[in-house]
Amino acid sequence: MPDIKPEERLIKTVSCLGFADATPEDPLFKEAFEVGKALAQSGYTVANGGGPGVMRATTEGAKSVAGHVIGVTFYPKNVANFEGKDKNNPIDEEIKTDNYLERTLKLLDVGQAYVIFKGGTGTISEFGMAWGLARLYFGHHKPLLLYGKFWENIMAAFISNMRMRPEEFQVYRVVNSPEEVVKTLEVFNYMLEHEPHVFNPAEKPFQV
Repeated sequence: MPDIKPEERLIKTVSCLGFADATPEDPLFKEAFEVGKALAQSGYTVANGGGPGVMRATTEGAKSVAGHVIGVTFYPKNVANFEGKDKNNPIDEEIKTDNYLERTLKLLDVGQAYVIFKGGTGTISEFGMAWGLARLYFGHHKPLLLYGKFWENIMAAFISNMRMRPEEFQVYRVVNSPEEVVKTLEVFNYMLEHEPHVFNPAEKPFQV
């Protein structure tokens, strides 16, 4: 499979989603840092929610190699359990939204692919929306990279307990290292270049 130059890729920005409460001492934070670094080194723009935890980690990883980071934020009132923007997350570009739902949709709009780390209910909601959209727009979908072997058990539980369609398990890959993230994106880029029926970012099928 030949290398595709960054400027020729259909996937240019990767939205990274995950646990907001991960601290710098948490192995999850360190993994997210390395993924952000690997993405930036490979010429991808990183996008996240501009908050702490995994969001901050992917930003710091990208910035450690002079990468560019987009933060999609909103500034809530009377939302006690939302982390908001982290002043220690050094994003380069901020897109402000009006509420949590708009923020989620904009994160899914900005990225042409997603890396979804371990997280809580917020991450679950983002994952569910990304996966649901991929199934709805199957054939024109954005690829999901599910980071961590634990995702295999989660997806197996869906197969065993829910009523699923076969295509719902064709829109994602489980990855276990920063190197595998980059390699999988290369595969998806190659598929997008050579299978014209699949998602083209220029079409923006579910633009906010």
